[in-house]
Amino acid sequence: MRRAPIRQSLALATLIAAASYGAAHAEHWVKFADGANGIEWSYDGDYTYKDRETGRIVVMQAISKPSANLMPGGPTKGVGSVYAVDCGKKNIIPMGSYKPSATFSIANGWRSETPKKLGGPEDEALLVAVCATAAGAPVK
Repeated sequence: MRRAPIRQSLALATLIAAASYGAAHAEHWVKFADGANGIEWSYDGDYTYKDRETGRIVVMQAISKPSANLMPGGPTKGVGSVYAVDCGKKNIIPMGSYKPSATFSIANGWRSETPKKLGGPEDEALLVAVCATAAGAPVK
């Protein structure tokens, strides 16, 4: 009859491990702009980091529309893109985009791409939001 406590302990340990794994890999979406027709723009605070080679802030952003039950999400779950942002020069390098129906990939040569001007109010809001936290971003 001592097997039940062992099974319960193993089940509890498995649940704790699964919860810890999920929390460690959770997306933390931070809304930074409102768009037309109820669209919202957010970036993933857990994915954002400073690129060691370029000093740019790499950020994943997603579009959502809560009224249509479309929430922000990463590749395979949402619609968005990844940018490398230069806070000083106020420009971006598009690294890749994603949607559930397409495979997400980042080109190996993104660092040598020509930076682009900001594409509009959403890009400007992203730059302001991300650059405000850039000093605390991890370096990778």
